[in-house]
Amino acid sequence: MKKKKDLQFYIGIGILTLLGLFVIVGLLYHPYSSTQMDQAAKLAGPSMSHWFGGDKMGRDIFTRVQEGLRTSVLISFFSTLIGSFAGIVIGAITGYFGGWLDDGVMRIIDVLFAIPSILLALVFVSLSNSGIINIILALGIAVIPSFAKMTRTEFREQKKREYVQAAKLMGASDARIIFRHILPNVVPTLVNCIIISFNNCILAEAGLSYLGIGVQPPTASLGGMISEGQAYLKVAPFYVLFPGIVMVLLLLGFGMIADGDMKTNSLKIKKNK
Repeated sequence: MKKKKDLQFYIGIGILTLLGLFVIVGLLYHPYSSTQMDQAAKLAGPSMSHWFGGDKMGRDIFTRVQEGLRTSVLISFFSTLIGSFAGIVIGAITGYFGGWLDDGVMRIIDVLFAIPSILLALVFVSLSNSGIINIILALGIAVIPSFAKMTRTEFREQKKREYVQAAKLMGASDARIIFRHILPNVVPTLVNCIIISFNNCILAEAGLSYLGIGVQPPTASLGGMISEGQAYLKVAPFYVLFPGIVMVLLLLGFGMIADGDMKTNSLKIKKNK
């Protein structure tokens, strides 16, 4: 049983490693720019010149998929970084101190948590503009509630433990207890939340680009390419196929890692019991 769960985790690592190599190849070998147009390659199928074929403007799909993958990963990374930092700080403070602060802040978090993250991001981007910075901020704000709720739950549990009571008796400040004692014990639990949020940000960014309010042309986006290629499914199915495959592999890789890690942690907890 354990081997099966370990295998799932390592398959996810393998998938992401392949995608990482795919990006590295694009950085080292790029005979075409992502915006270079070639009328002869317009909707042309995969060939030795254009491995993934050409899009509606004759741009190299292989190069654009590589750029789209980099864009998705970078946006998701910074969105998760912002959202996790803010959510962990909010959850740590409310979970540790409790009282009226906890009640007030968590009511707001509960309202935000009830709204789908992609909808929150959609509203934020619609009210501002579709720049990459705004997309990062929108997705970052959208994932704050999940981190805040999970961190709060963990802190409420941890602050009852003996090591926290001992730190208080030794005169440790609240800030030291929160960041030096409790937080390191909470981080392993938050790893899955980080992976899942990263995955959700990738999907949300693709969704926004698919709707035309995400990453704007000429910058390549996997969601944008899939949206563009829809109109050419019959004459150029590769237009959608290749960015779609990369998107599915990216989501699958992170999903398998999160699932495998979650199952491994569950086994450890059962074993300790």
